Amino acid sequence: MQPVAVKALFAGTIFTSAFLLFLVQPLIAKQILPWFGGSAAVWSVCMVFFQLALLAGYAYADWVARRLAARTQAWVHGTLLLASLAFLPVLADPSWKPAGNEEPTLRILGLLIATIGLPYFLLSTTGPLVQSWVTRTPWGAQVYRYFSLSNLASLAALLCYPVLIEPRSTVPQQAWAWSAGFVLFVLLCGATTVYVARRWPGAASATATDAAVAPSPKPRRIDQLLWLALPALGTWLLLAVTNHVTQNVAPVPFLWVLPLSVYLLSFILSFDSDRWYRRPIVLPLAAVMLVLGAYALQDSIGSALRTGLPIFVGGLFLLCLCLHGETARLRPGPEYLTRFYLMLSLGGALGGVLVGLGAPYVLPAFYELGIGLVLCALAALAVWRHRRIGVLTGLALAAGCGWYLSEQVRDDARARRLDRNFYGAMMVSDSGTEENDRVRRLHHGMTLHGEQYLAAENRRWPGSYYSKSSGVGRAIEAAPAGPRHVGIIGLGAGTLAAYGRPGDVYRFYEINQRVFDLADSEFSYLRDSDARIERVLGDARLALEREAPQGFDVLAVDAFSGDSVPAHLLTVQALDIYLRHLKPEGVIAFHVSNRYLKLDTVVSTIAQARGLHAALVEDNPEAIDVERSIWMLVARDPRALQREPFRGAATTPDPVYGVAPWTDDFNNLFSVLR
Repeated sequence: MQPVAVKALFAGTIFTSAFLLFLVQPLIAKQILPWFGGSAAVWSVCMVFFQLALLAGYAYADWVARRLAARTQAWVHGTLLLASLAFLPVLADPSWKPAGNEEPTLRILGLLIATIGLPYFLLSTTGPLVQSWVTRTPWGAQVYRYFSLSNLASLAALLCYPVLIEPRSTVPQQAWAWSAGFVLFVLLCGATTVYVARRWPGAASATATDAAVAPSPKPRRIDQLLWLALPALGTWLLLAVTNHVTQNVAPVPFLWVLPLSVYLLSFILSFDSDRWYRRPIVLPLAAVMLVLGAYALQDSIGSALRTGLPIFVGGLFLLCLCLHGETARLRPGPEYLTRFYLMLSLGGALGGVLVGLGAPYVLPAFYELGIGLVLCALAALAVWRHRRIGVLTGLALAAGCGWYLSEQVRDDARARRLDRNFYGAMMVSDSGTEENDRVRRLHHGMTLHGEQYLAAENRRWPGSYYSKSSGVGRAIEAAPAGPRHVGIIGLGAGTLAAYGRPGDVYRFYEINQRVFDLADSEFSYLRDSDARIERVLGDARLALEREAPQGFDVLAVDAFSGDSVPAHLLTVQALDIYLRHLKPEGVIAFHVSNRYLKLDTVVSTIAQARGLHAALVEDNPEAIDVERSIWMLVARDPRALQREPFRGAATTPDPVYGVAPWTDDFNNLFSVLR
């Protein structure tokens, strides 16, 4: 083959593998997100799996490149490539759907191994393995440009998914198209291995057979430790920033992709050329963003979309540019290339495991980002250990970030209860000084999930979003006379149980056992209710799919995740399930209050798709114990929305044009952004 053709073959193999590697990440996460309550933690666990698979792939590439002859490498790799085709298409088996009481983290990891394990592993091996073969060529000195190329392909995949792929195709179509792309990758990689086997059949340790390359100095131990530590901090910041952002905005691939994209961009710039990472410019900017990010974690600007998103995503880019830029300055000669990549992937996996798997079960609240900022400042001490100004600056930055972290912890310490697990962080706090105005509140992230007066004479009063003037309050009051059967998706503090009368049945669906525990121990709505309370643990939609028709008079959909209702509860297929459990004259009440998404539009479109009637109740109360709320009411019978409690409050929503109804295979966040 001509040198140009060989270059094209190597570059095409690396580009295709990296493109597919990062395209499958949002694709598979979107498939399984509805099975685990739409929690943003699904993405964090997926990221941990991707980092661990990448580590395994890099370890394999390092061992193969150093221990096996080129021909043996080709045979081993070719056999694995053929075996990986058995995993196609990459569609998750429904048998992995949880029943409700399983540990979600381990189930997600098992699901990912069974669905994309070997294909993802082989895609992970391609970059370092093919680059080790590039070192044997006359252009082997340019090998790190191929690493930049692979990151460019990864970034292209991530940007294509939310903009071009997700809005225009269903999940099965995406899975089949990706599988076709993987077949193309197998052909390219197979051709590359055949060329290597024929061109260099000898020992694995040979390098640059077509050009003399002087031996490189052996890397120092401190440099090898930095190969591990700096990428670990980069991944730590990536997941911590993603956690922070997705707690208050919808847990959808768009907001997962944004931090990951800037993370990859920092890799591309750092390894493409030394001209991109200029210490005199980047370091001062990164220091400013470091302190600003630490400050924002304990101030309201960190939770507002317009200020928080630029601060944390911009800060992530600059800090990762520093971390990856310093890593690139420490890159070794070609003969240590696979070991270098192995240490990078080990660091990435370590950071991912600590934040994605460890933090939810060790830290009582979202402190990992503040801790990560302190560690970044301390990392400067190691990088700049020979320069006094660098050491002093690192200490000052660490002290400043540590002080802001302590302020965040001190603010949270005023709370009555802090609780965190896979499904997020919850806080119970009390306010008020006088006995009759003391109020207890439950927050999930920054979002209020219910409140209750503590005084005995007022504690059965339904406040916050659930007052008698709210959409759901009116729907319950408008239910036909006699015992009422009410279903509630999302427990919160259990406020809606306050409407229960003798003979009523209130059936609560809640995915998080900790929420049941807090509702029982910190609030009294459930035990004070005159209705019979039924509890169902697990994702509400999966539970309703399995149950016999319940015959609800009212079904309230109030399953917030941060500030958003999980998308899988707002699709046409979900609506069909709700209707199966609803009486002919029953009403479905969707809580669509949201700062960033026009969820009333989503409900209108799915109601139109099924020929149902909808009404909008926007409650703007003057009472201080009642929150502004927006509820969309949907019914088969228009008379159900014309009963006395709705008069003067319910309005017909405006017709929606140009927005497709959400389905399980298709939902577009961009179309409903405010």
